Amino acid sequence: MDKETIKGKYTEAVGRRKTSTARVRIKEGNKNVFTVNGKDAKDYFKTEVERRTILDPIIKGLPTGVNSKWSVEIHVSGGGVHSQAEAIRHGLSRALVEIDEALRGGLKTLGYLKRDPRAKERRKFGLKKARKAPQWSKR
Repeated sequence: MDKETIKGKYTEAVGRRKTSTARVRIKEGNKNVFTVNGKDAKDYFKTEVERRTILDPIIKGLPTGVNSKWSVEIHVSGGGVHSQAEAIRHGLSRALVEIDEALRGGLKTLGYLKRDPRAKERRKFGLKKARKAPQWSKR
């Protein structure tokens, strides 16, 4: 689903993980440009692990002959930093599949197209945490 904007054509997809939601807009560019919430990705994500996580769909998912120069604009909210990085990876993978359906197999094998459903379980009444019960005493 391509959109026409003032800046040109782009493809948009949504990625989710835990309570994080990432809206990813991707279009072909001269070099790799990643903007997360108005900041450069290197400024937004402090650790190398998170930076690598958001680049995984482009580095591992694309065949060598495919154009790997993208201009990516991301709006992410909710959750923690690592959860946001994984939401971005999910959204970026979905956007790449919208652009080229042939990439689906490789990204699916890597597990980047699956929305990880694990989330924190709610606390239940009478318990200290989701499953932790108070200490039991016979008398």
